Amino acid sequence: MPIISRATIQNIKQRVDILDVVSNVVALKRAGSKYKGLSPFNQEKTPSFFVSPDKGLYKCFSSGKAGDVISFVMETEGLTFTEAVETLGRRYGIPIEYEKGGISNQERSLRRELFDIHEHAAELYRQAFLADDEAGRFIRRYWQETRQFSLDIAEDFKIGLAPPDGGALLSHLRKRGFSDQALRQCGLFFLSGDTPRYERFRGRLMIPIRDSQGRIVAFTGRQLDITPADDPAREAKYVNSPETPIFTKGKILFNFDRSRKHARDGAPFLMVEGQLDAIRCWSVGLHTVIAPQGTGVTEDQCRLLQRFHTGLEVVLDGDRAGQAAALRLLPLALAQGLEVTFLPLPEGADPDDYIRENGEHAVETLRNRHLPAIQFAIRALAPDVATMSAQQISDACRQLFEIIHRAPSEVARAEYLAEIAAGLRLSRTAVDADYRAFRESAQRRETVSAALSSRPAADSAPAAEPVAAPVDEGRNSAEHDLLLLALQYEDLGRPLAETIAPEWINTSTRAGRLLDLVLNEFLHDTWAGTQWLQEHLDDPADKAFIASLLFDAPEIDQPERVANDGIRQMINNFCAPKMREIELEIAAKQGKFDADLISLLKTNEELRKLRLNPPTLRLPV
Repeated sequence: MPIISRATIQNIKQRVDILDVVSNVVALKRAGSKYKGLSPFNQEKTPSFFVSPDKGLYKCFSSGKAGDVISFVMETEGLTFTEAVETLGRRYGIPIEYEKGGISNQERSLRRELFDIHEHAAELYRQAFLADDEAGRFIRRYWQETRQFSLDIAEDFKIGLAPPDGGALLSHLRKRGFSDQALRQCGLFFLSGDTPRYERFRGRLMIPIRDSQGRIVAFTGRQLDITPADDPAREAKYVNSPETPIFTKGKILFNFDRSRKHARDGAPFLMVEGQLDAIRCWSVGLHTVIAPQGTGVTEDQCRLLQRFHTGLEVVLDGDRAGQAAALRLLPLALAQGLEVTFLPLPEGADPDDYIRENGEHAVETLRNRHLPAIQFAIRALAPDVATMSAQQISDACRQLFEIIHRAPSEVARAEYLAEIAAGLRLSRTAVDADYRAFRESAQRRETVSAALSSRPAADSAPAAEPVAAPVDEGRNSAEHDLLLLALQYEDLGRPLAETIAPEWINTSTRAGRLLDLVLNEFLHDTWAGTQWLQEHLDDPADKAFIASLLFDAPEIDQPERVANDGIRQMINNFCAPKMREIELEIAAKQGKFDADLISLLKTNEELRKLRLNPPTLRLPV
């Protein structure tokens, strides 16, 4: 896993203006020394989102999210930390250096070439689409009359034509000095030995495929009457780019780079089968539409969707293939916490034709006939329960268990089991008992599988992380106030560290744990400032907590007095429960005078004195 250098991270935060980045997403207005706008994370009418340019921080009061310019890009664009830093570096011309695991200069150069090759190819295909020649006139007639799309939509999606004679693209790219290695690995050419010879796409309608950052990484080519007879894939209606260093089919969804922005506004994602179906939906105003890359939906793709919206509506083709694909999707989607709803098309309807004829209202009509995930699965696996044998019902039940097994929510699973019992006309008790047995068996299989597998396969999806118990933030505690003082008034840090005993700090809260960490740094003279702290925290929730704390930080007239009040409260919170425990132990002695009793009395007296006369913080003159 690439680790970006600390110097690069600091450089990004210093050179990138958070106001400039946020303004591309949120309309901001000045509010004193800060700026405010509507939250990009929630739907709201009253602005609760604030940016402090001086501190380089943002805070959303409606969602509780807070952070710096990097975390803002992570949240709004659904990127990992590394991806967000790389994105900002690319946008603002800041070089990215890696401590380890980064892309080598050679690999980075190759990837840059591959992105550039695809941009050049898309532009060449676009020019061929617009050309005033026989092929150009043919493709525009096909687009407007046969497919019934507008030229504006073609321009919007950068639709193109791969010329039927071929040769132009390879010649064009070679003239621009692209390396043989990049031409071999871009996926746009068939090779003769190690040499690119023939264009993969000839005489096809070309649909660019973009990654989540909007960069063209691949193409889908649609068969046409002018597709040459000697095309190796002449009979294939659709031909896709092969996987390359910049394109992995299972990690990219068509139109995701656009639709995610609209899903942020509250509408669920709308999944259709193909790219042209997705373009049709977009053209009638359905802007959360996405499509898989010609293969089944993957767990990576579901994870990608879940970052932006938990709702997923699937336009369902009524044929067997569509039904089978939907059943394969369900366990993956439920495992990522997606709420899936199926929108079945009328029997025999073509998705493209249906949406074109009914426009934006097509989906509203389909929603009136929607099927929740488990109801759809029951109908697919047990279409006529009354005529099924006990064994057939048992088999269907087991298949349904396989679908719901990885759903992360126990509450959701309980609801699914209730639906299964009702749909299969079984008692809830029987279904629950069978599911418990299934779950135990599945857990044993997983344990054995894990034991047999010494290392995960290189292309396997990462294991789901265990769900952590909710963390007490400790926002109204002495630890919270003292942490703020240590961060805001750094001259208090060392005196606080020398005054406060580590055992007094309640480290079961986030504020306490972070206070303990900060004071330890002050005590050992290794404190390097709040910027350093943010960079060294691994937990995003810790980073957000610190950002929120600093964003809201008020000016304190008498920090020394506030510090002493906090120390007094912390000591009281530490001593009181211990003294109660000791008093109970003394009472249990029933007057028996021994060494244990003497020790208890001594400890109790020490705690009493500590509460009555807590140490006082005094700043050096």
